[in-house]
Amino acid sequence: MKKIAILLFLFNTVVIFAQQQISGVVKDNTGTPLPGVNIVEKGTNNGVSTDSDGSYKITVKEGASLIFTYMGYNSVTRLANSPQIDVALSEEGGQNLDEVVVTGSRTAARSNTTSALPIDVLSSKDLTATGQATFDKALQYKIPSFNTVQTPVNDATSLLDPYEIRNMGPSRTLILINGKRKNLSSLLYVQTSPGRGETGADISAIPTDAIERVEILRDGASAQYGSDAIAGVMNIILKKNRTDGSLTVRSGITSEGDGEMLGVSLNQGTTVGEKGFLNYTIDFSKVNLANRPGTVDAQGEANDFLDGSPAAVATVNEFLSRYPDARNINGSPETAAAKFLINGGNEISDNTSLYYNAAYVYKKVNSFANFRTPYWRPLSDDPYLNDFFGNGDDVNPSYDGYGPTFEGDLSDYNGTLGFKTVKNGWNTDASITVGGNKQVYSVNNSVNRSSILDADGNNVYRENSPISFKPGGTSFNHLVGNIDVSKIISDKISIGFGTEFRSEYFTVMEGDKASWDGTGADSFAGNRPENSGKWNRYNVGVYLDVAYDITKDFLINGTVRHEEYSDFGGATVWKASTRYKFLDDKITLRGSVSTGFRAPTLHQIYTQKSQYSFVAGQGIQISGIINNVSPQARQLGIPQLDPEKSTNITVGIGAKPFTNFNFTIDYYNIKVEDRIVLGDRQDTEFGDVAWFSNSFDSRTSGLDVVANYNNIGIGEGKLGFNVSGNITLENKRISPVTNNSFGDILNSLTFTSRPETKWIFGINYEIGKFGFSLNNTYFGKTTFNQDGLATNDPNAPVGSAEYLAANLKTEFIPKIVTDLGVNFSATEKLTIALNVNNLFNVLPEWKFVAENENGAALLADPVQTKQQSNLLTFNQRYSRMTYDGFHFSQLGTMFNLSVNYKF
Repeated sequence: MKKIAILLFLFNTVVIFAQQQISGVVKDNTGTPLPGVNIVEKGTNNGVSTDSDGSYKITVKEGASLIFTYMGYNSVTRLANSPQIDVALSEEGGQNLDEVVVTGSRTAARSNTTSALPIDVLSSKDLTATGQATFDKALQYKIPSFNTVQTPVNDATSLLDPYEIRNMGPSRTLILINGKRKNLSSLLYVQTSPGRGETGADISAIPTDAIERVEILRDGASAQYGSDAIAGVMNIILKKNRTDGSLTVRSGITSEGDGEMLGVSLNQGTTVGEKGFLNYTIDFSKVNLANRPGTVDAQGEANDFLDGSPAAVATVNEFLSRYPDARNINGSPETAAAKFLINGGNEISDNTSLYYNAAYVYKKVNSFANFRTPYWRPLSDDPYLNDFFGNGDDVNPSYDGYGPTFEGDLSDYNGTLGFKTVKNGWNTDASITVGGNKQVYSVNNSVNRSSILDADGNNVYRENSPISFKPGGTSFNHLVGNIDVSKIISDKISIGFGTEFRSEYFTVMEGDKASWDGTGADSFAGNRPENSGKWNRYNVGVYLDVAYDITKDFLINGTVRHEEYSDFGGATVWKASTRYKFLDDKITLRGSVSTGFRAPTLHQIYTQKSQYSFVAGQGIQISGIINNVSPQARQLGIPQLDPEKSTNITVGIGAKPFTNFNFTIDYYNIKVEDRIVLGDRQDTEFGDVAWFSNSFDSRTSGLDVVANYNNIGIGEGKLGFNVSGNITLENKRISPVTNNSFGDILNSLTFTSRPETKWIFGINYEIGKFGFSLNNTYFGKTTFNQDGLATNDPNAPVGSAEYLAANLKTEFIPKIVTDLGVNFSATEKLTIALNVNNLFNVLPEWKFVAENENGAALLADPVQTKQQSNLLTFNQRYSRMTYDGFHFSQLGTMFNLSVNYKF
């Protein structure tokens, strides 16, 4: 297969292409030029956008057709039979679902309602209308199958939150920028939270003002794009306007007066020479801390840290009388970000164009570990703490505990350089993409409490410990080469084929010795030398894609792909899809079946570390992760990781029964074999450790629904409705667990920690200079079986006393979050927007659920119920959301104001 890849690569570079150049102007039905209209050569990925005066220029093959699409307008198809083609677009029923998309096929681009695959299309206007500060949070309130939320205990996860599509984890959605693979983050989620044991690309790093549209393929696409596309593909298309631009100033604050946000963003286009363009975005933002601690329970604290006696409770109460929240800080951390992005292109000749894009993002995050109270870290055990964090007076100490910080510096970059040629009907796209993510951590206001003596018998740490540490960090980089070729062979057949080469590097950076020696820095131990290093691998892939229009209404599409990895071998996957239109294209039936794979990430293969984590009833404990290539793994008989394999089935219908109304509904069924998970901690000869393994098979199925009804005349304005939803029908393990331990807690984090159903209902009304939007997001219930709760012993015999023990879980109650948006176009250039997110200050709310009679009896006892509540909220520190997570933001109402000025 490697020889085939090389031959295809060479063939792609020498394929010879004859064509014509078309230019023109696109306007609306009032004669106003439309900037940003998409023009695509039918059956190819060859496309351009109109500039600020509605002008465009495109080189196409002889006899081609051009498809003109623009958000909110009907699409138009014109035969390229003249060097000058001017087009007028009407607003009668142009919808997102009718948008021509380029994601999901290596051959012809097709509209969504008539495509063979379910694809969401979001414009930049859709994203900014949410009022959310970052791209990932905007998607949370626009795409029902997309979920992300800030984790209660931040640590490294404060730098980027785990996200997922269809409850499949962050590592099973492939992220593309202009059709090219974006690098993964270097962060591996190891906390007890959704996304545990996985990693994903940092989509929050992408400036929203740089995005023209987002295309989300809700279907397995490993055959087209390779690893990581089991759940779907998100293709982020960057802006291409070359003359106009805008400056946006935005601010915000929560209803509780914290979390202040200030940002400024500049997006500008310019011409480069006679035929080139450059679009650039510069974005700066600062978000202050928003703190949402709970009121800490004294008896729970006394039980955890002291002997639980009345005297102990009095000691705790003295501190809590001054600090009811035990000085704990949790919520949304302080974040500063600087984002830079360029997107450009130039026509080198009549048949060849150059394109490029590059981005660099820097983020600084300041967050906090759990506050070490004076009864948690008493002077009786560590008298030197008064010198570090008090006044140093032994007679009248002022020591009152200390709060370790966790500070992270993140840099993320990506760039692509490529060229496209069109000759004799052949479209060739060759590119090189680089990308990387680096995270470096700092811990301040902490101490190394280890009793380690030097040669003279003096403590190396404790009273001689530093209070600032550099625990190290991680980095991930990749280099990707792509060559893609496509051609319309006839009116019925189009083909695409290509190759991809990818080299990946993962680095764990060693921390300073004080951060890891002994027990390391209190709150976040550094990377030890034996756990640090640099690892790499490479892979080569080839694919072939054929689309056949049996009739003008009946399409079939097939793709096959083979990948060879340097570390674990090869994988061959395929995909078949079909679409049938009838009733004058008003109804489309579609379906697909495919196999897929996901290679274990380098993070999962090589991560080995000690970590601090909360254990219910035991406070903060140290546990470890051993990797699958370590001597410890060999002694424990832990096998090395293999790729996950998947089978995806999607069946759906798309319809546009009349002007202005369209909808799609799709059923999906995803089986993942040899699913890679980070298992439970287990007591071994190497201590309390966890590890990754191909542990079991899983099945996820559900329904996606999208409907729009727009351009309804009400008075002098236009009204629009949109409804979209995701229903999870099945999400569970379907095989025994092997090579690991996977209990109730991990089962919940993997399968039930995201809403089992989520719906979005939006209303938009535009009249004169005003635009109004009301968006309601319904978050269905989520459930957790959490660490420390009374629960059945999964290994106990049915009917035994252990099996019949009280069994509880927590359930987050369904809620509706309402967002209000008001836009005022003061002039043609100036727009003012006010967004009130979570208008009614709806907060997560959870309850205990008994799973047997003994559990019900326990909940009937207020004392025992309170004990259980303390276990999962760390004595009410995390009473709003529990320690393991929740289903939407706990910050409450947020007010956001932005001013946009167009140049």
